[in-house]
Amino acid sequence: MKAIALDKTEFEKNYINQIICGDSLTIMKQMPNECIDVVVTSPPYNLKNSTGNGMKANTKTGKWAGNALQNGYSHYNDNIPNDEYADWQHNCLKEMLRLVKDDGAIFYNHKWRVQDGLIQDRKDIIRDLPVRQIIIWRRKGGINFNPGYFLPTYEVIYLIAKPNFKLKSKANAFGDVWEFTQEMNNDHPAPFPVALIDRIIASTNAQIILDPFSGSGTTAIVALGLKREYIGIELSPDYCKLSEKRIEKNKIESELLRFRSIKLYQEIE
Repeated sequence: MKAIALDKTEFEKNYINQIICGDSLTIMKQMPNECIDVVVTSPPYNLKNSTGNGMKANTKTGKWAGNALQNGYSHYNDNIPNDEYADWQHNCLKEMLRLVKDDGAIFYNHKWRVQDGLIQDRKDIIRDLPVRQIIIWRRKGGINFNPGYFLPTYEVIYLIAKPNFKLKSKANAFGDVWEFTQEMNNDHPAPFPVALIDRIIASTNAQIILDPFSGSGTTAIVALGLKREYIGIELSPDYCKLSEKRIEKNKIESELLRFRSIKLYQEIE
């Protein structure tokens, strides 16, 4: 793969600790080889292309009537032919792998489902990529728009690893089934749980974390909380603004907490 010329200062200025508004594949192609330690991401699932008929907009009845996810995402319709979707996601993953260092990895969150009677386990996406492990995220709760199905309560995280990737000391004691509650207080229709991202990033020694489908900026917020650096890419200007607001709010709250801790320590002395 041809390296992209970009000096360290320029890279840090244009990418590090930035939410970049634009197409993820286009922006990743502009980034230099092996500039990222770990990728943590969950792309749109192409839900509007589902054969389950459970994602019709403006469902009037039922427990989840009016849920924002029925109306899809801002600036993206989430409804393209499956072959095109699989090719797009495979190309995105190949770019992520190019960007990851030799001791880095990709944590790629997706969802298995049945379409027209066939299991869709995302083999058409991960294809020839070096998948090392499958982690199950068991959600405490979920969303179900279709009365013909039991409530789905799990998603899958593919750990796609470069040869020298290792977990942080003692992190390998975690099992491969993780239980975390879905994020509720978030204006994004399908946000990552903070605790899930914290488990991933804190289990690695990664210093620069990329999320090419950054949504409401949860990966960035967790990275900052763990004293790491982030790069977020997001297509929707609405979600970019939401991310910036959440990041700024988090910084203010963290600084306030630090100030209170220092003051309390001084009072004790």
